[in-house]
Amino acid sequence: MILAALIFILLFGGALAGLLERRIPGSARWISLASILMVTALIIRIWWTHSPDIMGAATSAMYLVLRKTWIPEFGIEFHLELDGLGLVMIMLTAFLGLISVLISWVQIKIRTGFYYFNLLWTLAGIMGVFLAFDLFLFYLFWEVMLVPMYFLISIWGSANRTYAAYKFFIYTQVGGLLMLLALLAFYFIHGSQSGDYTFDYWKLLNTSLAPAQAKWIMLGFLLAFLIKLPVLPLHNWLPDAHGEAPTAGSVILAGLLLKTGAYGLIRFVLPFFPEAARSMALPAMILGVAGILYGAKLAFAQTDIKRLVAYTSVSHMGFVMIGVFAFNALAMQGVIMQLIAHGLSTGALFVLAGIFYERTGTRDIEKVGGLWTTAPKMGTAALILVLASLGLPGLANFVAEFMTLAGTFAESRIIAVIAALGLIAAAIYSLRIMQKVFFGPEKSSDIRDLSSVETVIIASVVFLLVFLGLYPAPVTQRVEPVVQQVVSVALPDGPGETDQLSVIKIKPAHGKP
Repeated sequence: MILAALIFILLFGGALAGLLERRIPGSARWISLASILMVTALIIRIWWTHSPDIMGAATSAMYLVLRKTWIPEFGIEFHLELDGLGLVMIMLTAFLGLISVLISWVQIKIRTGFYYFNLLWTLAGIMGVFLAFDLFLFYLFWEVMLVPMYFLISIWGSANRTYAAYKFFIYTQVGGLLMLLALLAFYFIHGSQSGDYTFDYWKLLNTSLAPAQAKWIMLGFLLAFLIKLPVLPLHNWLPDAHGEAPTAGSVILAGLLLKTGAYGLIRFVLPFFPEAARSMALPAMILGVAGILYGAKLAFAQTDIKRLVAYTSVSHMGFVMIGVFAFNALAMQGVIMQLIAHGLSTGALFVLAGIFYERTGTRDIEKVGGLWTTAPKMGTAALILVLASLGLPGLANFVAEFMTLAGTFAESRIIAVIAALGLIAAAIYSLRIMQKVFFGPEKSSDIRDLSSVETVIIASVVFLLVFLGLYPAPVTQRVEPVVQQVVSVALPDGPGETDQLSVIKIKPAHGKP
C-alpha cells in the first residue's frame, strides 16, 4: 500500500490545506510541506530498501505492485507498479515538489489554501502517471494533473495568464482526447480477440494488431505525448504557459509535466507498437533535430527571461526525441538521464527567473545588468545552472547528452552530427543570459541577493547536478532493466550488437560501477 500512500497523501494534504486555510491562516503552507516531506521520506525508504534488487537485477520485473479490483464490469483495476524507471521519476517529482512548496512560501499571498490544493493535486496526478499500470487509471491521472495546473496558471499567473491557461488547456485536452480514443480502440480490439476486456498494461502488451491498426492507435498515444513533451510544431503552448505561470508552476511544467510525455513514449509507444514506432523513427528523429536547433534559435532571440528558458526546454527535449527513436540502449539511458538533469537544471533556472522578477519587477533582460556586483550568490548560481544547461563536462546534463548522441551516432551519424550543433547553440543562448543580466553596465544597485532558503534550494540542485555528472550510476543502474526490456521489444531480433555493448558498459560488475 506504500504506492497508494504516495498518491493519497498528496491528495488528502491538498484537500486539507484548502479547507483549513480559511480557519487557520498560514496552515496551508505547513500542511503542504508536511505532505511532501512524508512522500519524500517514503520514496527514500523505497530507494534504499529496494536498491539491491534493482542494482543486481537482470530482468525488468516490477518489485512493488498494488492491484485492487475497482470497476470489474469494465475490467478496470487500481493497479500501481514500480520499477527503476518509475522510481527515479517519482524521486524527481518529490524533490521538485518540495522546491515548489518552499519557493511559494512567501511569493503566494492570495487564496493560499486553493493554491496549495492545486499544487499538491498536480503533484499527485504526476505521481499517479508514473505509477499507473492500468491504462484507464493512467488516463485518469493524466487528466488529474492538468486541471489544477490550469488553475495555477489562470489565477496566480502574470498579466496574460488567462490566454496562456486556455492555450495550455486546449492543447493538452486535444492530446488527451486523442489518447482516450486510441485507448478505447486498443481496449475493444484486445477484448474481441481474447474475450477479456481489460485495461491491464501487461495483457494489452500482448495484443496482436494489424499494421494499419497499430499505426492509427499509436498515433493517438504519440500525439498526446508529443504535445506534452513538446515537439516542434506542437510546442506553441509552452512559452506562453511558462511565461505566465507562477514560479512553482513553471518548475512543475518544465521539471515534471514535460517528462510525462517522454515517459509515455518509453513506457507505452515503443513496447506497445514496436513495428509502427520503427516506421516512424526517421521522421521522429528529424523532428527532434529540428526542435533542438529551432528551440535554440528562438531562445537566443528572447528578451523575456522566462520565455528564454522555456524555449531551451524545446531544444533539450529534442535530444529526448532522437534518443527514444534511436532504438539503442545507450541512447535510451541518455534520454532518462536527460529527463533527470533537465528537470533539475531548468527547474532551478525557473526558480532564479522568479527571484529575478521579484527583485527587479521585470522579466526583460535588456533592462537590467551588472547584477553580479550586488547579488554575487545569485550570479554564481546562475553561472553554474547555465553551464549545466549548455552541457559542461562534470555536470549531469553533459552525461545525458553525451550518452544520447553516442547511442544515436551508432544508428544515424547524420542525425547525431546535426544534433550536436545544438550544444554550440546552447552555449550561445546560455552565456547570453550571464552577459545581459550579471555583467555589463550596472543598471540596478539595490537588488537583494539570495535568501538563506533560496540558497539552500539552489545549492541542493547544484549538488545533485555535480553528483550525477561525476557518478551517474544511481540512475543508470536502476533503469537498466527497463531499458533492456524496451530495446529488446522494440527491435525485431532483440538488441543488436551495438545495444548489447551499450548495456554491458553501464552494467555494474560484482556490485561495483
